Amino acid sequence: MKRQRSKVFDETCDHYMEQIRSMDFIAKCGPLGAEQDGEGLLIKLYDDVYRVDAQRISALDGREVVPAVKVMICMYVLTCPAPLPQLDENLATFREFQNSAPLVSYFTNNTNKTLESHFSGNIHGLKKRSMNIGGELLESKTHDVSLRFYAFPRIPVLLNFNDRDELFPASCSILYHKSAALFLDMECLAMTATLLSGKLLGQPQQEL
Repeated sequence: MKRQRSKVFDETCDHYMEQIRSMDFIAKCGPLGAEQDGEGLLIKLYDDVYRVDAQRISALDGREVVPAVKVMICMYVLTCPAPLPQLDENLATFREFQNSAPLVSYFTNNTNKTLESHFSGNIHGLKKRSMNIGGELLESKTHDVSLRFYAFPRIPVLLNFNDRDELFPASCSILYHKSAALFLDMECLAMTATLLSGKLLGQPQQEL
């Protein structure tokens, strides 16, 4: 199943790369929050930096880029509006986005529930892992831990976590700015959360 899914991502990425080659993607540098590098763009995805040019997507550290990550990056480049409109910074859960319904179960099982199970009783571990991948600790009066990450430069991700106590189990919520829908479709947006969950748990990207 994973091999078949990877093949689908490969084919999708090839199709997206054809579209990127046919456009002036360098002109989107500013709206993307990217950095120009010769005839390519440098784009951050959490704590990793990728180079996008007309031929390929490559990781600056030399690691192989898994197909799912390539698809996410392609979608970000292709969908990003230019010029950039006023962005809606109101927060929303994944299920609140239009067209998210078919993916809500996937999202919840691979992010919220996974993080609740793994970090229940281990707030220190959650904070440590978050700092290691570029997370920013926020002040919160309603959560034991509140963190901000950047999936892509224009897509902040807020993670709120309450640890278990005598009455309740651990609970986790992941929120996006409503403007995230301007940059990614729902499948790719869900994968940003799955990727974050994997990074926090130390899992390889092949698990996307």
